[in-house]
Amino acid sequence: MGRVTSRTPVLRIRGSTQSTRPDTVAAEEPLEIRLSGTPLAVTMRTPGHDFDLVHGFLLTEGVIDGGDDVLGLRYCDSVDADGRNTYNVVDVDLAPGVEPPDTALDRNFYTSSSCGVCGKASIDAIRTRTRHDVASDGTRLELATLLALPDRLRAAQQVFDKTGGLHAAGLFTAEGELVALREDVGRHNAVDKVVGDAVREGRLPLAGHVLLVSGRASFELTQKAAMAGIPVLAAVSAPSSLAVELAADVGITLVGFLRGEGCNVYSRPERLVLPE
Repeated sequence: MGRVTSRTPVLRIRGSTQSTRPDTVAAEEPLEIRLSGTPLAVTMRTPGHDFDLVHGFLLTEGVIDGGDDVLGLRYCDSVDADGRNTYNVVDVDLAPGVEPPDTALDRNFYTSSSCGVCGKASIDAIRTRTRHDVASDGTRLELATLLALPDRLRAAQQVFDKTGGLHAAGLFTAEGELVALREDVGRHNAVDKVVGDAVREGRLPLAGHVLLVSGRASFELTQKAAMAGIPVLAAVSAPSSLAVELAADVGITLVGFLRGEGCNVYSRPERLVLPE
């Protein structure tokens, strides 16, 4: 497996003081996803929990409906200059009867750590419809519980403490219990790893849960939450206009600027239990 972090020499400047010292940075390597040997996607990710990432990606992109749709997956031989396996290619066998996706040019799955899935032809092409009725989820969430989640997420970010360079996604119960946390250079990868963990454990749909992301809430992350059946998506930063539109459309409670003692609720605020 690739390393989650690496060490590199840096020139450290602090005011009038200069020093050369090693620094820890987050690892970033490509992961190619194949279906029965046919390339499907390449994503730039932090190595680790790769099978969760693959399951989550396939689920949130509508390729599979659950873990039973995956017959098996394995690392392929992808060697570096020294002949060692880089573990940067995963081949997936879909279960009999599961149709592979259309990989035509209008649905290009090339991804990067910054933007997620790119190159799709239009908004209609990426508004993947979820199988789960998120709008009817009756989850109720105490405001105090919601406000406490960022600190709980931050306290569990082990790799961020070493590098300061990773996004995090945390899945919580409505009572504030942390169910799963994943870190990655790509915010979309972190979410896919959390969702993929649930796919592999047969826990979909994730009704009654809250997904918290350490950055902004994009359209894509909102779509991923919907595909996993998550009723509440919260972000410590801003949502995009399309994220707000999609959240309202599918019935997700979308929370932004979740910091300190406040937040903004952009859709379905009735799920929050506010103090009298």
